[in-house]
Parts: sequence; structure tokens; C-alpha cells
Amino acid sequence: MSAMASYRIYRLKDAQQQQFRWAPHAGGATPVKRRDYQEGDRIEAATPYAAWSELRERSTPLRVGDLLEGEAGELRICKYVGLEEARWVVPEAPAEPHTDDIKLVKA
Repeated sequence: MSAMASYRIYRLKDAQQQQFRWAPHAGGATPVKRRDYQEGDRIEAATPYAAWSELRERSTPLRVGDLLEGEAGELRICKYVGLEEARWVVPEAPAEPHTDDIKLVKA
């Protein structure tokens, strides 16, 4: 018997659901924004596909666009073709202004 892993479930918010459903399929890791998801419960399963199957049996299936996050932070997104790799988009910090760009104005 294989060891069970813990997966955090993230549900895609309803407002983004239709947009995701109609987006073209792209190769590689799917970039996802944390603000588009609601963090949910955890599930114990041997693999991400075992978690997907268990959730289906509980009548709380993963919808297209929902995520499973493994204990090491690896993300899998539910798509029509299966569970594929995903990654969180980290917003870039605003660039610091260069001192050359700053003009001093006397009042």
C-alpha cells in the first residue's frame, strides 16, 4: 500500500469559471492567480488522480479550473484532458524610481 499524501483543494471562483472554460488549451504549466481561487479543505490520497476520484465519489468533484496543491507546493489544475501542472503567478513588485527620474520642486 502506498503512503497517503495531503492535498489542499482550491476552487476556482464562479466569476472566473466561464472565462477558464473557454480559454484555449496551452502546453506547459498553466499560470494561475491566487485571487481567482477560494482555499478549501484538504484530502488524503495516494496520488492527485486518487484525490480526484475520491472527490467525485463524495459528490464534490473537482470542476474544470480547480486546483490540488500537494504537500511540497506542487499544483495540479483540473482540465478536460486530466490534471496538468500549474503554477502560481507572483505579482511583480513595483519598480523603484531612479533618482535620475525624480525632480525636486520647491514650494
